[in-house]
Parts: sequence; structure tokens; C-alpha cells
Amino acid sequence: MSDWVGNGNSVYKTLGASNHTDKEREKNDYYATDPIAINKLLTVERPNENIWECACGAGHLSKRLEWFGYNVKSTDLIDRGYGETGVNFLAQTEMFAGDILTNPPYKYAMEFVLKALELIPDGYKVFMFLKLTFLEGKKRYNELFKKFPPKSIYVFSERVLCAKNARFDEMKAGGGSAVAYAWFVWQKGFRGVTEILWI
Repeated sequence: MSDWVGNGNSVYKTLGASNHTDKEREKNDYYATDPIAINKLLTVERPNENIWECACGAGHLSKRLEWFGYNVKSTDLIDRGYGETGVNFLAQTEMFAGDILTNPPYKYAMEFVLKALELIPDGYKVFMFLKLTFLEGKKRYNELFKKFPPKSIYVFSERVLCAKNARFDEMKAGGGSAVAYAWFVWQKGFRGVTEILWI
């Protein structure tokens, strides 16, 4: 058998790592989500007509939701030319009568989930686009999953791109993504067993 030959990109894809070093990560953790993620979600879920996209970036998810007829409140801490900017979601206190949906900054993902659950009434939902590895970790288990289990986790059967600084073309040219994502869905007040499905 001949030796396997690849490049640095191949090694990281084999390991399943999309971000090699902290230095290469985008300063504000901005990784735009391919809007196809919304299309796939809507095959299995029907969110409330009012949705807050609380880390909207350049509006990739918000625009797709609006195209499907949803009323979307779009905010972000950073100005990327879309929505209401300068809004620190984690500092919000006003209740929102609708569902909350976003691809959160990964290093604050658990905090975003907990804050979102705090800001919606019982029965409403939180939709978070997250890496499957978000399921791991003792801290997340103790502080989130044990207390607030997701109602559903929808694993993408095909990889969905999440591109640094929304550079989707560059990502596709480089071979796509080696990272597996899913929609994690919490319903406030739910205390049952999490269902894992594929979309």
C-alpha cells in the first residue's frame, strides 16, 4: 500500500478541524451560515411567525427567513451592514414574544442558549445552529443539558457551510467543510427526552 500524501488542508480535514489555530479565527468569531440551513430546518419545524435573529451578521439567515414570510428582528453587536447593531444580546433583559434563532459566536454559545431561554415565554423555542461537538463537555452538561435538555437535534445529513467572514466561494474552492453541524432546538419548559433526527 502506498503512503498517503496530502497537504496541510487535508490533515485538518482528516482531523475534522476547520480552524487550525486561534490566530486564524476571525476576531469577533464571525462565521456566516449558508442560508440552505433555513430551508432544511423548515422541512421539520415551523417556528413562530416572530423570530429574533440575535447574531445576524450580514443577514444570511434573516434574509432567508424573511423570504419565507417570517417577521424577523435582526440584531448584532458588530456592524456588518445589516440589522440593528451595537446590541449585546447577553446583556438584554426585555422578554421577546417569539422564537430566537441564530448561529451564535461559538465561544459564547452556551451563554446565548441560556440567555435566549431566559428571554422567551414558556412554549416558545430557541433554534441554535451549532457544531455537533457542542454536545460534549462536562460544564455544558451540568449547566445546560442536564437542566434544559433540547427538545430536538437535527443533524445535517450533508455538510452545511459556515464560512469565515462569509467567504463562501473561497471555502468551496478549498474543498468545503469538514465540520458537522446541527440545529439544536429548545422549547422553554420542555423536560423530556431529546430526540435526534437527520435532515
